[in-house]
Amino acid sequence: MFKHFGFGIIFSVLCVVGAAAYGFFTGNLAAAASFAFIAIVLGVMEVSLSFDNAVVNAKVLTGMDAVWRRRFLTWGIAIAVIGMRFVFPILIVMATAGLGFFSVVELAFNDANAYSERLEEAHVMISAFGGSFLFLVFLHYFLDAGKDVHWLAPIERRLAKLGHLDKIEVALTLAALVGLVSFFVAPAEKLEALTSGALGILTYLVVKAFAGFFEPAEDADGEEAEQARAKSQAVMQTATRAGAMSFLYLEVLDASFSLDGVIGAFAISKEVVVIAAGLAIGAVFVRSMTLWLVDSGTLNEYRFLEHGAHYGIGSLAVIMLLSMNRDVHIPELVTGLIGLAFIVLSVVASLALNRRETRGVRGTD
Repeated sequence: MFKHFGFGIIFSVLCVVGAAAYGFFTGNLAAAASFAFIAIVLGVMEVSLSFDNAVVNAKVLTGMDAVWRRRFLTWGIAIAVIGMRFVFPILIVMATAGLGFFSVVELAFNDANAYSERLEEAHVMISAFGGSFLFLVFLHYFLDAGKDVHWLAPIERRLAKLGHLDKIEVALTLAALVGLVSFFVAPAEKLEALTSGALGILTYLVVKAFAGFFEPAEDADGEEAEQARAKSQAVMQTATRAGAMSFLYLEVLDASFSLDGVIGAFAISKEVVVIAAGLAIGAVFVRSMTLWLVDSGTLNEYRFLEHGAHYGIGSLAVIMLLSMNRDVHIPELVTGLIGLAFIVLSVVASLALNRRETRGVRGTD
């Protein structure tokens, strides 16, 4: 276990110590203890919100080569911790407030209340983008005509049949987005919500469209040796493209999960350093869990685990889309518990299936 979680544990301790040191040097011993505790709470919250993300990550990572797996750990952690949890919120405030990068950074460190208010102003945009993207991830998994493993069979078989309709997941997401914006979003924010939601859908489609690059080119006519070289090059190019696009998909997925968590974190603390430390703990542990799931073969052992993760993603997507209405607020704790409940129930169902199959095998001996 230390192989997978050792770095996460060490990194978490450093983040908590860093948050405590920041509290001590900007306040006193009580502030140090408070900041350390808040960093731990935020880390736990981020992990609970993103466990289903780790399961989906593991499925994608299984098809990536060793090079891109290492990049997921190195580049991916840097992007998740620095990019998505610190820089990206600053870029959002820049876009909504019309301020420069360094002005927003100064605002974040010197006037955390104003910074959080600016970020909250982008709540509708963030919810529409993240909700639309995640809803597509959810639908794409279940609206699969070739899917033959079902957990909640009465529901999932019907959803799989709908998968015969081309781009049905896009149509359903657009319908949900337009319907919710029409009836639940304030008139002054409708255009912003529609634009952001459409951008979330477009981002998903662009990433998926590059999957066309994964297909190796057909061998050209010619000598057998030339065909072998061409085939080898095609396979290498395909692996590189597949790894690059899978990496991009994982980062966009992580961003969609983290957006709501970043805003929710300001309900617990206004200190940007403490928020960054806490969310960074969660981001690193999600990657540790991802690698553990891949190396341990847990996805194969617990056959409904991926189903539970996607139900959790679907519930988060619905919550984000509903929260485009500023009067709707579902605490992050509740959101995380819903996702965790689906994970636990899917594990229980998987164990029950394994026991039934074991008894069946013994009965035939």
